[in-house]
Amino acid sequence: MVTAVTSFGRSGLYDWVAQRVSAVVLAAYTLFLVGFILLTPEVGYAEWKELYSYLWMRVFSLLALLSMVAHAWIGLWAVLTDYLTTRLLGTKGTVLRVSAQLLMGVVILTYTVWGIEILWGF
Repeated sequence: MVTAVTSFGRSGLYDWVAQRVSAVVLAAYTLFLVGFILLTPEVGYAEWKELYSYLWMRVFSLLALLSMVAHAWIGLWAVLTDYLTTRLLGTKGTVLRVSAQLLMGVVILTYTVWGIEILWGF
């Protein structure tokens, strides 16, 4: 039985699937932006403003932002857990890992709120 790993999802398998799905969304978003840049003769403020004035683009950007948050949380949690384990550093490892995860959560939450504010103009 696979147990909960990151507390982000129900199980390690769920986290694995969430990370793969988020990677596909991020790849699609990146390919779209690269295509837009390559196919638009002159890319300036007016072109970017027009592109992001469409509801579908803001929704796509929000989906990419949330995918990046999920992908980062799962990936960084795995790295922190692997390298800052109790076995490696004893009690200091647990305190260091939890502190790093708390800092990571605050940074991710800050960037998420900031990104939503930029996209939707709250």
